[in-house]
Amino acid sequence: MTGAGTGTGTGAGAGAGGGTEAEARRRVAPEGRRFLRGHRGALARLAGWSLLESAHTFLGGYGVARALDDGFLAGRTGTGLAWLAAAAAGALLGGFALRGVFAGLSDLVEPLRDGLVRRAVRQALDRAVADPARAPGAGAVSRLTQQTEMARDSFAGLVLTVRSFVFTAMGAFAGMAALAPVLLLVVVPPLLLGVAAFLATLGPMAAVQRGSLDTDEALADRLGELGEGLRDIVACGGQAAARDRVEPLIAAQETFARRLAHWAALRTLALGTAGRLPVVALLAAAPWLLAHGVTAGTLAGGLTYLVQALLPALDSLMTALGSAGTRLLVVLERFCDPAPTAAGDPAAKPRPDGHPVRPADAAAAELRGVTFAYGPGAAPVLDALDLVVRPGEHLAVVGPSGIGKSTLTALLAGTLAPDAGTVLVAGAPARREPDAGGPDTGGPHAGGPDPRRTLLPQQAYVFTGTVRENLTHLSPDPGDPRDADARVRRAVSALGLDGLVERLGGLDGEVRPRLLSRGECQHLALAAAYLSPAPLLLLDEATCHMDPRTEERAERALAARPGTLVVVAHRVTSAARADRVLVLDGTRAVCGTHAELQLPTRSPLYRDLVGSWDGAADG
Repeated sequence: MTGAGTGTGTGAGAGAGGGTEAEARRRVAPEGRRFLRGHRGALARLAGWSLLESAHTFLGGYGVARALDDGFLAGRTGTGLAWLAAAAAGALLGGFALRGVFAGLSDLVEPLRDGLVRRAVRQALDRAVADPARAPGAGAVSRLTQQTEMARDSFAGLVLTVRSFVFTAMGAFAGMAALAPVLLLVVVPPLLLGVAAFLATLGPMAAVQRGSLDTDEALADRLGELGEGLRDIVACGGQAAARDRVEPLIAAQETFARRLAHWAALRTLALGTAGRLPVVALLAAAPWLLAHGVTAGTLAGGLTYLVQALLPALDSLMTALGSAGTRLLVVLERFCDPAPTAAGDPAAKPRPDGHPVRPADAAAAELRGVTFAYGPGAAPVLDALDLVVRPGEHLAVVGPSGIGKSTLTALLAGTLAPDAGTVLVAGAPARREPDAGGPDTGGPHAGGPDPRRTLLPQQAYVFTGTVRENLTHLSPDPGDPRDADARVRRAVSALGLDGLVERLGGLDGEVRPRLLSRGECQHLALAAAYLSPAPLLLLDEATCHMDPRTEERAERALAARPGTLVVVAHRVTSAARADRVLVLDGTRAVCGTHAELQLPTRSPLYRDLVGSWDGAADG
């Protein structure tokens, strides 16, 4: 994981490579949220069809109850048949909705698989660049083929079953509440008991799945190596030595298989508790319910909800979470693993053209024991600061005025050099010596755009020229003008700049900086950063003159953009949107999520800042 600490050794996170389910979730969750944010349309369509399908669940139990109470038991056969027909119509409606559900599911599943394939290829190529002597082996092939398909199938099954359970439960609970709310008091407690027992097995199962995949890749690599030298092994009589290298891995796979079976048995027991205990509870409570005014039809409707809707959906959900869920978590974590660099070289090797080449998942930015002071006798603004920012992460930096937030971004941008310690961007030094080869790293406007990062200060840089020129000056040669225009228009739409661009006369309209407000200047500068190819964006209060709604839209667009986002935040909403928040308070740095930092034991300063921000918003 990533961390931030001070010279006292206080850290904000554990090292990478942990094996717990919680650590796996922390590594996978930011990218998972980013993927889902990028596919809101598909999620909305899936939810809409699922909501239509839940009407089938509601009508199923409610129709049975009304058919008995208002129809057959009351001597009105026609009414009973009509209610049963309504339930049947609900089934037809559910079948129609299911067709739309699968169409929406494909819009989520296929992009995930394509993205994982691209990442697997990139990881394999970066490993080969980092260590040319060792080409990617069968383990990389396993990740590209078996594990991407495993993730695709697991994700599809998980989305389908979670969606089914959520909307089925909505329909069933709404139906029970409409018939007799007391049914919920009988059914829900045993249901929650079984679910809690089941959730307790997920962590151990994930650990076993992780070990099984590790062993599978190691075995694939080992067999690939032995297969290449099989003739030499036989010629030299090395069969026994070769067998000794393989048999421990096979034995480990057998051990993992037995442990998986053990946890699967416990999961089945929890599933039985959640799936059968509510039915037993409802039947046992039947005499009491009947004595307190609950009708026979209502009991039959509640039983229908349980047996035909809720419990089958719960069974599918728990089965999917127990197998596909843990498997998906473990597989996706492997695509977040950092690729190794060349031996003895902690930084990535440079390419012949001088541009840095970093492993696929090396840190986007890193500070190691960094100390900085403005003058020999001045107190340090940053003192022995350690910080690791992972690729694709959205980090917010907060703290009182003058505490060092802008200094931190200047160090990452390479415009300042630390007095002690090391600052790395994409695995290479953030600031190069004047006679160093390669691109200029003094900032986005010093000798040309930095290929690794773009810094936007509080004072937005907007110049006299066309709108298009102001939006593309951080971008390299755009290539086909039609493609370039399409990219610019997508950026304008993503950041909500349509109105301003139209007022200025379109993309070819003239920008006169003195006629724009400071917020409008910042808005244009953010769009230029959005179009920049730099994988690291640094925003030093670059939205401070924008209204909260415009700021939110811009930050969400920049966070969804491929790459890493570091924001010096001046509003609590900006910090709350980030994956993590770094708090600078002059004595130590604390890093964590917005929720974690508000705990009493984590950061009193952050709790005070949130309170003052909230108070300012209320005022």
